[in-house]
Amino acid sequence: MINLAKRNLKIFFREKSAVFFSFLSVLIIIGLYVIFLGNIWTNYLPHGTVGVKTMRDSWIIAGIVSVASVTTAMGAFGRMIEDKVEKISRDFFVSPIRRAQIVGGYILSAFLIGTILSLFTFVLGEAYIVATDGEILGLVPMLKFLGTLILSAFSSSCFVFFIVSFFERNSAFSTASTVIGTLIGFLTGIYLPIGELPDSVQWAVKLFPASHATALMRQLMMEKPMEVSFAGAPASLVTEFKENMGIVYNYNGYTAEAWVHVLVLVLTGVVFFLLALWNVMRKSKEN
Repeated sequence: MINLAKRNLKIFFREKSAVFFSFLSVLIIIGLYVIFLGNIWTNYLPHGTVGVKTMRDSWIIAGIVSVASVTTAMGAFGRMIEDKVEKISRDFFVSPIRRAQIVGGYILSAFLIGTILSLFTFVLGEAYIVATDGEILGLVPMLKFLGTLILSAFSSSCFVFFIVSFFERNSAFSTASTVIGTLIGFLTGIYLPIGELPDSVQWAVKLFPASHATALMRQLMMEKPMEVSFAGAPASLVTEFKENMGIVYNYNGYTAEAWVHVLVLVLTGVVFFLLALWNVMRKSKEN
């Protein structure tokens, strides 16, 4: 399993185009935000609110990091499709290696790629915030953020692997990558704040696994900036802002706490890993 993961890592980082296209959705989000989406914030903040830029930047960077864990995992699993097309996967399955180890090797490499590139995105984001007169995260929030980042990479890798396990050809994989890359900004509440979406779409966002990582990351990155911007503001205004901007999720009157988001990430990761393992083993026996 470790050797397979190492092999996948080397191939992925050797192919510069794979790394670039893994970041393509992230680059699109940044472009849309700079050109079109930044002004949406004015709908939810009183005129003259201080510290808006740092708070806004923290919001978008947290979302971008969570998106990166999904899109980079998708790019990492392109190697598995190539192995199927080139019949290399058949050699793996007839070898003495257990099928669970083969599955684990692909997921481990995708998890590591997602973690590394998400961390890289976070470091760039923090550097930008500091360079524009913001403050770097404190030690405790930083450690919590890194833990959330790892959980996000785990959950996203397993979720994406389950989807990719149904594909046998590059054309289907490319189509799925395009669709996921297009929808991910909506499903994590980044293209538009959740308060701007219809109720049915809001529920889709709140149920999507990666969006729980987005909420956690926003809570951690925006805690200090919000204290500055909402100093002396009514609690009702702060609550409304958090719900409209997807910083907290409200389910018919119940506001999900941090442990709920963590539990969702862990459970979805485990469930999709088991489903992917079952699907790969089923298809390998059929072949």
